[in-house]
Amino acid sequence: MLQPIGDRVIVKVKEEEEKTVGGIVLASNAKRKPTEGEVVAVGEGAYADDGKRIPMTVKKGDVVLYDKYSGTNVKYEGQKYLVLHEKDILAIVK
Repeated sequence: MLQPIGDRVIVKVKEEEEKTVGGIVLASNAKRKPTEGEVVAVGEGAYADDGKRIPMTVKKGDVVLYDKYSGTNVKYEGQKYLVLHEKDILAIVK
């Protein structure tokens, strides 16, 4: 499994629906970029100026909303993931 470093988070991207409500199949370039996913791994946190580690807010299993154009897409063992900095996560879905 991938292990993020620092304040990075690995998110399993939630795929968007390929059909509209009316049943029309969308082309891949017409779909909206996903902004929701499940956290699968969390780094240990960034370091503050005083050298102490800042704990992460999110944890494995959290469903999160993230900034639309943030992160780096990664494919690992056939699965799509997004590697983000914690600051790019907008909210935890409860």
